[in-house]
Amino acid sequence: MQKRILGVCFFLILIGFISCNTHSDHSSTATQPATIESLKEAIKANPDSLGLVQRLIELYRDNGDYDSAITLTDQQIKKDSGNAFLWNMDATLHFENGDTLKAVRSLENAIAIYPIPDYLVALGTVLAEIQNPRCLVIADSLMEADSIKSAKDAMFIKGLYYSYQRQYPKAIQYFDSSIRKDFTYMPSYREKAIALYQQGNYAHAIKVLTRAVTLENNYDEGYYWLGKCYEKLHRKQDAIQSYQTALLYDKDYLEARQALDSLQKEN
Repeated sequence: MQKRILGVCFFLILIGFISCNTHSDHSSTATQPATIESLKEAIKANPDSLGLVQRLIELYRDNGDYDSAITLTDQQIKKDSGNAFLWNMDATLHFENGDTLKAVRSLENAIAIYPIPDYLVALGTVLAEIQNPRCLVIADSLMEADSIKSAKDAMFIKGLYYSYQRQYPKAIQYFDSSIRKDFTYMPSYREKAIALYQQGNYAHAIKVLTRAVTLENNYDEGYYWLGKCYEKLHRKQDAIQSYQTALLYDKDYLEARQALDSLQKEN
């Protein structure tokens, strides 16, 4: 379930890294320390380099050491509580670590400092997952602020909320609206397919996902859900191929690996 919506938060954390590193001390970030210990040593030599601290946080995150990543992020927030990116990073780490409520609070702090649409989209998406109707208010505010740029996100948030409410036909209507606003918006294809999958309409879900991977042929989640649909239709070889393709584009896609291993054991 978690992999379904992390794209938003991953996107935001990457924006933050790029933005902050652009304005950081280039002399302190010219080298690329590859280990935790070497980064710690580099930070000792350059204690004011936020870029180096961010790299260490990212390395902890990549290694699955969320406690260390969160602790280090919280230390940075104490030094600079007005830094919206740090709050966004904190939200991302808490979300990935399964603490949705802390993720929401951190995003709210980021928005209070710097209310950009990207942060609002992230908050609306997380609230939709926990079925908090505040996400609908956020979606409406996005539309009011900039209906052209934010319409696809606003419709996606509403669709996600109703999908988690198991109101699948209503959810699909919003995902369709999102796709009409931007026919390359992959999250809406994925969530529409999942809503169809939950209703047992596997053939239609396959059509939606096939279009998605045609538009973006390295879309790992699209191939994963194709595999799940093919499994339901007892098309094992197609399912195996889909899972293999998902892993081709994301070798660490745990759900795809588990599904593939399970099918291959049956054979």
